[in-house]
Amino acid sequence: MKILVIGATGGSGRAAVSALLDRGHDVTVFVRNPAAVRDIADDVTVLRGDAMRPDDVDAAVRGHDAVVVTLGISENPVRVRLRGPARTPIDVRSHGTRNVIDAMRRHGVRRLVVQTSYGVGETRGRLPLRYRLMFRVLLGPQIADTEVQDTLVRNSSLDWTVVQPVNLTDEPAGEAATGAVDGAIAGWRVSRRAVGKVLADAAGEGTHLRATVAVS
Repeated sequence: MKILVIGATGGSGRAAVSALLDRGHDVTVFVRNPAAVRDIADDVTVLRGDAMRPDDVDAAVRGHDAVVVTLGISENPVRVRLRGPARTPIDVRSHGTRNVIDAMRRHGVRRLVVQTSYGVGETRGRLPLRYRLMFRVLLGPQIADTEVQDTLVRNSSLDWTVVQPVNLTDEPAGEAATGAVDGAIAGWRVSRRAVGKVLADAAGEGTHLRATVAVS
């Protein structure tokens, strides 16, 4: 399959790209700065663009069989909360995903896999108090934007899957991550590499169609 990854410079995006390549897919990465993916440029098609620009996204989506979205803000969350992000718009998740959905409808691309966050949308009521407080105090604007993103995806009428990992780490993948459509989790930490495999399986094999998957 020809699969587009939007947000490929982040940890989860890179993990998804690696897992997709391992499965033999033809992968395109959509990035603002091609230099950030220089190490994988020989293995993928690199498209330069900005997810906030509809025309850039439209050109990228055309001709693909599926799209994986792992947009987010990689800056220090305390700084983002106090001053706002320096490099990435605070609404990058919702705005970028809206552009992706619009482009997919125009070009007849059906399969959409989006990473959000455990504790929004269908899993909102499952967060312990300490995490609800952290979301509110430290990540309030980002979580609010992720809620909008989650709603856009679930209302899109596309063949979507929402992937919601718990706290992400850079540890080796270890055992396969647990993906649960009932919101149940096995723990509060999961490696980005393990999440990348869940994203790749959803995009390439069509697992968890029109479902929210909690990954732990």
